[in-house]
Amino acid sequence: MAKPQSSPLREIDILLAKYSESHQNPTNKLIHWVCVPLIVLSIIGLISAIPFPYLNFLGKYNMFINWFSLVMAACIYYYLKLSPILSYLMLFFFGICYFFVVQLEYVEQAGGPALWQSSLVIFVLAWIGQFIGHQIEGKKPSLLTDLKFLLIGPLWLMHFILKKFNIKY
Repeated sequence: MAKPQSSPLREIDILLAKYSESHQNPTNKLIHWVCVPLIVLSIIGLISAIPFPYLNFLGKYNMFINWFSLVMAACIYYYLKLSPILSYLMLFFFGICYFFVVQLEYVEQAGGPALWQSSLVIFVLAWIGQFIGHQIEGKKPSLLTDLKFLLIGPLWLMHFILKKFNIKY
Protein backbone atom coordinates (compact mmCIF):
# COMPACT_ATOMS: atom_id res chain seq x y z
CA MET A 1 0.00 0.00 0.00
CA ALA A 2 1.35 3.39 -1.03
CA LYS A 3 1.90 6.12 1.54
CA PRO A 4 -0.23 9.22 1.09
CA GLN A 5 2.00 12.01 -0.09
CA SER A 6 2.00 15.11 2.03
CA SER A 7 1.90 18.36 0.19
CA PRO A 8 5.11 20.39 0.34
CA LEU A 9 5.14 23.36 2.68
CA ARG A 10 4.31 26.63 1.01
CA GLU A 11 6.53 29.66 1.46
CA ILE A 12 3.88 31.27 3.70
CA ASP A 13 3.87 28.21 5.99
CA ILE A 14 7.66 28.31 6.26
CA LEU A 15 7.71 32.04 7.00
CA LEU A 16 4.96 31.81 9.63
CA ALA A 17 6.67 28.85 11.30
CA LYS A 18 9.99 30.71 11.37
CA TYR A 19 8.29 33.82 12.79
CA SER A 20 6.52 31.69 15.43
CA GLU A 21 9.84 30.34 16.71
CA SER A 22 10.53 33.58 18.55
CA HIS A 23 6.91 34.18 19.56
CA GLN A 24 5.97 31.38 21.97
CA ASN A 25 5.54 33.20 25.27
CA PRO A 26 1.87 34.20 25.87
CA THR A 27 2.85 37.65 27.16
CA ASN A 28 5.02 38.30 24.11
CA LYS A 29 2.16 37.16 21.86
CA LEU A 30 -0.25 39.52 23.60
CA ILE A 31 2.19 42.40 23.26
CA HIS A 32 2.46 41.61 19.55
CA TRP A 33 -1.33 41.75 19.15
CA VAL A 34 -1.12 45.37 20.31
CA CYS A 35 2.24 46.50 18.95
CA VAL A 36 2.29 44.96 15.44
CA PRO A 37 -0.90 46.79 14.33
CA LEU A 38 0.43 50.01 15.87
CA ILE A 39 3.72 49.59 14.00
CA VAL A 40 1.85 49.06 10.73
CA LEU A 41 -0.28 52.14 11.45
CA SER A 42 2.80 54.23 12.27
CA ILE A 43 4.69 53.12 9.17
CA ILE A 44 1.69 54.00 7.02
CA GLY A 45 1.58 57.39 8.72
CA LEU A 46 5.30 57.99 8.23
CA ILE A 47 5.17 57.03 4.55
CA SER A 48 2.00 59.08 3.99
CA ALA A 49 3.69 62.13 5.53
CA ILE A 50 6.31 62.20 2.76
CA PRO A 51 5.22 64.85 0.26
CA PHE A 52 4.14 63.39 -3.07
CA PRO A 53 4.54 65.47 -6.23
CA TYR A 54 1.49 66.73 -8.09
CA LEU A 55 1.22 64.80 -11.35
CA ASN A 56 -0.75 66.67 -14.01
CA PHE A 57 -1.85 63.54 -15.87
CA LEU A 58 -3.69 62.31 -12.76
CA GLY A 59 -5.85 65.43 -12.63
CA LYS A 60 -8.51 65.15 -9.93
CA TYR A 61 -7.17 61.71 -8.93
CA ASN A 62 -3.93 63.15 -7.51
CA MET A 63 -5.38 62.98 -4.01
CA PHE A 64 -5.64 59.18 -4.26
CA ILE A 65 -1.99 58.58 -5.10
CA ASN A 66 0.77 59.02 -2.57
CA TRP A 67 3.89 57.17 -1.50
CA PHE A 68 1.88 54.86 0.71
CA SER A 69 -0.44 53.78 -2.12
CA LEU A 70 2.63 52.71 -4.11
CA VAL A 71 4.20 50.88 -1.14
CA MET A 72 0.84 49.26 -0.36
CA ALA A 73 0.54 47.98 -3.92
CA ALA A 74 3.97 46.36 -3.68
CA CYS A 75 3.15 44.80 -0.29
CA ILE A 76 -0.20 43.47 -1.47
CA TYR A 77 1.49 41.96 -4.53
CA TYR A 78 4.01 40.21 -2.25
CA TYR A 79 1.22 39.02 0.04
CA LEU A 80 -0.82 37.84 -2.94
CA LYS A 81 2.05 35.60 -4.03
CA LEU A 82 2.19 34.14 -0.50
CA SER A 83 -1.54 33.73 0.15
CA PRO A 84 -4.44 35.37 -1.69
CA ILE A 85 -6.78 35.33 1.31
CA LEU A 86 -4.16 36.84 3.62
CA SER A 87 -3.49 39.52 1.00
CA TYR A 88 -7.21 40.45 0.98
CA LEU A 89 -7.22 40.67 4.77
CA MET A 90 -4.12 42.84 4.70
CA LEU A 91 -5.68 45.14 2.11
CA PHE A 92 -8.68 45.52 4.44
CA PHE A 93 -6.36 46.08 7.41
CA PHE A 94 -4.36 48.69 5.48
CA GLY A 95 -7.65 50.47 4.79
CA ILE A 96 -8.48 50.53 8.51
CA CYS A 97 -5.01 51.83 9.33
CA TYR A 98 -5.26 54.49 6.64
CA PHE A 99 -8.57 55.64 8.13
CA PHE A 100 -6.71 56.31 11.40
CA VAL A 101 -3.87 58.02 9.54
CA VAL A 102 -6.44 60.40 8.04
CA GLN A 103 -7.75 61.04 11.57
CA LEU A 104 -4.20 61.95 12.60
CA GLU A 105 -4.08 64.34 9.62
CA TYR A 106 -7.29 65.99 10.89
CA VAL A 107 -5.65 66.39 14.31
CA GLU A 108 -2.68 68.04 12.58
CA GLN A 109 -4.98 70.40 10.64
CA ALA A 110 -6.69 71.34 13.91
CA GLY A 111 -3.35 72.49 15.32
CA GLY A 112 -2.05 69.21 16.72
CA PRO A 113 1.28 67.57 16.02
CA ALA A 114 2.34 66.85 12.45
CA LEU A 115 1.43 63.42 11.06
CA TRP A 116 5.07 62.37 10.95
CA GLN A 117 5.53 63.34 14.61
CA SER A 118 2.46 61.41 15.81
CA SER A 119 3.47 58.43 13.69
CA LEU A 120 7.03 58.51 14.99
CA VAL A 121 5.85 58.54 18.61
CA ILE A 122 3.53 55.58 17.94
CA PHE A 123 6.36 53.77 16.14
CA VAL A 124 8.87 54.26 18.96
CA LEU A 125 6.41 53.28 21.71
CA ALA A 126 5.25 50.19 19.80
CA TRP A 127 8.86 49.10 19.21
CA ILE A 128 9.65 49.56 22.88
CA GLY A 129 6.71 47.24 23.53
CA GLN A 130 8.05 44.74 21.00
CA PHE A 131 11.48 44.71 22.60
CA ILE A 132 9.94 44.26 26.05
CA GLY A 133 8.00 41.29 24.66
CA HIS A 134 11.12 39.78 23.18
CA GLN A 135 13.00 40.38 26.43
CA ILE A 136 10.27 38.38 28.18
CA GLU A 137 10.48 35.73 25.43
CA GLY A 138 14.25 35.57 25.71
CA LYS A 139 14.71 35.70 21.92
CA LYS A 140 15.57 38.54 19.60
CA PRO A 141 12.97 39.80 17.10
CA SER A 142 12.82 37.84 13.84
CA LEU A 143 13.28 40.91 11.71
CA LEU A 144 16.77 41.45 13.10
CA THR A 145 17.82 38.40 11.08
CA ASP A 146 15.66 39.10 8.02
CA LEU A 147 13.86 42.39 7.27
CA LYS A 148 11.11 40.51 5.42
CA PHE A 149 9.71 39.54 8.83
CA LEU A 150 8.53 43.14 9.20
CA LEU A 151 6.05 42.21 6.46
CA ILE A 152 5.29 38.78 7.97
CA GLY A 153 4.34 39.99 11.47
CA PRO A 154 0.88 41.22 10.45
CA LEU A 155 0.26 38.03 8.44
CA TRP A 156 1.18 36.00 11.51
CA LEU A 157 -1.62 37.72 13.42
CA MET A 158 -4.08 37.37 10.52
CA HIS A 159 -3.41 33.65 10.19
CA PHE A 160 -4.56 33.16 13.79
CA ILE A 161 -7.85 34.88 12.97
CA LEU A 162 -8.34 32.62 9.95
CA LYS A 163 -7.47 29.51 11.98
CA LYS A 164 -10.04 30.53 14.61
CA PHE A 165 -12.74 30.45 11.91
CA ASN A 166 -11.33 27.30 10.23
CA ILE A 167 -10.51 29.22 7.05
CA LYS A 168 -7.56 27.96 5.04
CA TYR A 169 -5.08 30.56 4.02
